[in-house]
Formats: sequence, C-alpha cells, structure tokens
Amino acid sequence: MIPVGRVIPDALVGLLRNAPLTPEKVAFAWRQAVGPSVDRVTTVELRESVLRVRAQDPQWQREVKRSAHLIRARLDSLLGDGIVKRIDIR
Repeated sequence: MIPVGRVIPDALVGLLRNAPLTPEKVAFAWRQAVGPSVDRVTTVELRESVLRVRAQDPQWQREVKRSAHLIRARLDSLLGDGIVKRIDIR
C-alpha cells in the first residue's frame, strides 16, 4: 500500500514534467519549491536555462541565495534535470 501523502506529490511531478514549459509552469514550480512566503516576495523568469529571480529586498535576496542549492534540487525534481542550470538572484 502506498501512502496518500506520497501519491499526490508523485502525481504532481509526473503531470508537471509532461506539461509544456511555459512561464506559468515555471512560476508554479517556483511556488512549490520555495513556499508561499518566498513566492510572495519574489518574481521569476526562465531564460536560456537561467532562472532569474528578483527579490523584494536585500534580506529576501540573501535568503534565496542561501537556499539556492536546495531550491534548484526541488526545481529539478519538478521540471526535470537540466531545465534550470543556474539561478541568478537580484
């Protein structure tokens, strides 16, 4: 028996990876990777495998930089390996 708490995230990953790469898909993956607090204070745009992140203020910019490795790993699991090759935080 597979726990329900594991089925839903696995299903989400499968659906997300198969969807076309759109700005909305990238924004959704970002929101899932960072959570609602960070999502509210940032904007993202994917250009040529570089995720450009704009933070509302320097404190949030530091937080995103500090967590960039974990965020990228989460984005890889949601979008697919190599979709985001680098995160540029401003």
